[in-house]
Amino acid sequence: MTDVVDASALLAFLQGEKGADTVEEVLLRRPGCSAVNWSEVAQKTRAAGADWSLAAALLTSYGVVVQDATVDDAERAAALWRRGSGLSLADRFCLALGSRRDATVWTADSAWGESDRVRQVR
Repeated sequence: MTDVVDASALLAFLQGEKGADTVEEVLLRRPGCSAVNWSEVAQKTRAAGADWSLAAALLTSYGVVVQDATVDDAERAAALWRRGSGLSLADRFCLALGSRRDATVWTADSAWGESDRVRQVR
């Protein structure tokens, strides 16, 4: 696995937002997704009144690999916390998984910026 997707990227894809085509290209490479981010996508999809089972089936059909959150991920996520950073707990778990997997992390959250490891989908 060389790619990890954030909840914001998956939601952009599911909602047909700007960047959805970029996310689809990443999905075709069977990216990883933290179980924490998967939960966020499920919650936000349900809150929007959409059919989560259909959305989950679509993402699964692309081969998204949901990765368990590990104790090391939890420690990395905690270490990434900075007051006012704009990074939620789920964001930090995504970054921790990316670090663990030495992967490129894809997000639609502009607060993350862009780096050698973080890529914006829009």
